[in-house]
Amino acid sequence: MLTYDLSCASGPIYVYLYQCLKKDISEGRIEPGTKLPSKRAFAGNLGVSTITIENAYGQLESEGYIQSVPKKGYYVVDIPNLGIKKGTVKAVNNRSESKVADYLFDISSNKADAGSFPFSVWSKLMRETLSEKTEQLLDNSEKTGVFELRVAVAEHLSSYRGMDINPDQIIIGAGTEYLYGVLVNLLGRDKVFCVENPGYMKPKQIYESNNVKCVYADIDEQGISVNKIKEKKADVIHICPTHHFPTGITMPVSRRYELLAWANEKDGRYIIEDDYDSEFRVNGMPISPFFNIDACEKVIYMNTFSKSLASTMRISYMILPEHLLKKYKQELGFYSCTVPTFEQYTLASFISRGYFEKHINRMRIYYGKKRKALIDAIEHELPKDKYEIIENDSGLHFNLKLNIKMSDCKFKELLKSHGIIVQAVSDYYMDEVKDYHIFIVNYSSIDIDMLMEKIKMLKKVL
Repeated sequence: MLTYDLSCASGPIYVYLYQCLKKDISEGRIEPGTKLPSKRAFAGNLGVSTITIENAYGQLESEGYIQSVPKKGYYVVDIPNLGIKKGTVKAVNNRSESKVADYLFDISSNKADAGSFPFSVWSKLMRETLSEKTEQLLDNSEKTGVFELRVAVAEHLSSYRGMDINPDQIIIGAGTEYLYGVLVNLLGRDKVFCVENPGYMKPKQIYESNNVKCVYADIDEQGISVNKIKEKKADVIHICPTHHFPTGITMPVSRRYELLAWANEKDGRYIIEDDYDSEFRVNGMPISPFFNIDACEKVIYMNTFSKSLASTMRISYMILPEHLLKKYKQELGFYSCTVPTFEQYTLASFISRGYFEKHINRMRIYYGKKRKALIDAIEHELPKDKYEIIENDSGLHFNLKLNIKMSDCKFKELLKSHGIIVQAVSDYYMDEVKDYHIFIVNYSSIDIDMLMEKIKMLKKVL
């Protein structure tokens, strides 16, 4: 007769008994075909009611471990492969290199400084949103985003970027990657999309994953080349004219008008303007966006809050020309907004009440000091014949050209072994593998306390 110590049960006795029987069946201690004790006999042996036994057997039977044979009793089912144990899975420890990370000086990361996020203001606005927007939070927002947020974005762009925008033109989405996919559906998969070379790889990957042809066109000292675009027979170009990544080039107005002329030569041609970090200009006012000089509805403007607030702030937006907005509503109006309503209302308050503008102004000063400290350290420590700083007034990175003989790849590995993480401009070319010895210096999240130590290490390596 089977016997179990039911005094160990921490919950219902029938549950504990079921678990004991299930374990013994699974591990082969009770073999297939074995007849289990009758409910009355088993209850008497364990000192419990027959209802307890009935409930435990009933659960086992419902899961397929035993079966009831009329007038004979309960029998253990032969379950193929029951004895095969699951392989041991090693837990992946994402912090396994935390000790190594402690000494790394990462100038490849473009994320915002953790200490710079306005947590106190944001938490206050979150509480206000919860208490004041109870009904709205449980309603589905408009397909293109909460109206208050679109109004706040339009007003911000009007005062800060000189853009005359109807809030209805704004589409809110969870990250620019999502919006790229929306644009593919809107513009059509028969279009040839073109990205900059060198350039940010992700747009090309997203366009190709959406089954559209995506080519690349080389840039020159003024940005993407019109002649190269024509050679590639592109219909849509994706560019970063204000602060090109990774070169840092700001496209002059003459080249912008050349691109507009190209777009106007044929119906169905468009320019996607990615204005990803335009708020952070070191000197003077932000560069006027491409969108402002477009009189023929050829420019689609895109921006994100992941640069200005935090990389985990997955709220982006695009501004569609009027005729594309009409097409969007007709063909894609069934899309729901992918950003939670709660976050949209909180961000709307953050912008409309002036906190966003204050935050940007504060961060421009903060990042400016970081930039100056880094450049001063480089100029103070490195031999003049070993480097050249390639400056640009926009964005959160500059480039450093080094006088080295080894390949960019080997030099990066050498730096990493000394605790410095860096990326090269050559990493962002989509075709050739060529060493330019130009390295990207992202300074938004660098640790100032480690600055001099790591610049001295760079000097030693050089």
